[in-house]
Amino acid sequence: MKFDKVAIRKDDKVKVLTGKDRGKIGKVLQVLRKKERILVEKVNLVKRHTRPSAKNRQGGVIETEAPIHWSNVQLICNKCMAATRVRFRALGDGKRQRICAKCGEAVES
Repeated sequence: MKFDKVAIRKDDKVKVLTGKDRGKIGKVLQVLRKKERILVEKVNLVKRHTRPSAKNRQGGVIETEAPIHWSNVQLICNKCMAATRVRFRALGDGKRQRICAKCGEAVES
């Protein structure tokens, strides 16, 4: 199922619902829309063995974040500080605003 618009955006705070990092809270670094995945700060860390290059002179084992499916995270509301679903409110002239389903406040990045 492909989505054109996603409730989760870059710089949002999200809570991981499933997997080895369940319960962790992190900031969204990147949203990969075509793959339906997101990159969350300090979540799903994997070790990469890299060769020395111009970017990384030393080489060796580097720990980086791997993307996780966006259905495994939930947005955190700034006001009620709880993981919540997102509703949308039409503002007119084709724009939409994200609303916390629990408290009804607008969710900002």
